[in-house]
Amino acid sequence: MINNVGTVDKVIRILLALVIAALGWYYQTWWGLVALLPLVTAFVGFCPAYFPFKINTAKKKE
Repeated sequence: MINNVGTVDKVIRILLALVIAALGWYYQTWWGLVALLPLVTAFVGFCPAYFPFKINTAKKKE
């Protein structure tokens, strides 16, 4: 699998996931489960939404 998520992007995704999960828990709604999407893409290092647009925030290997 291609790695297309960089370090800064991963940190932003993890923070966003924590905020979404906290809001979902606070309001006791199932929308907190949406936090799994940015969390999984951060840990896997691949974002399927980036692929069709050829976006790559990861460092290029030389």
